[in-house]
Amino acid sequence: MKLIIAIVNEEDSPNLLDRLGRRGYSATITGSRGGLLHIGNVTILCGVRDEQVEDVLTVFRESCTSRIQYVTPLPPVMEPGEMHIPTPVAKQVGGATIFVVPVEHFEKI
Repeated sequence: MKLIIAIVNEEDSPNLLDRLGRRGYSATITGSRGGLLHIGNVTILCGVRDEQVEDVLTVFRESCTSRIQYVTPLPPVMEPGEMHIPTPVAKQVGGATIFVVPVEHFEKI
């Protein structure tokens, strides 16, 4: 048994969860934020049998494509009277960071 832990862009999650569900996989999703620009992500937890790992990873590859998005970074901390005009920055978003870890024991109660 394996536990797949994946961090994906929150915009990709509805399509990903739909595709996983259509193939019979269940998943738990939690909201998360991170990275330099604090772009919204979700963390998906999915437990599968060893022989199902490649099929699930294929679903992730098909559902979580990377793309360029322009975002405005948070303004820096400034002294009174200083002025900062934020400039949009091109940021690659999407894709997925995936960890596959072995599970020694599993119970569904």
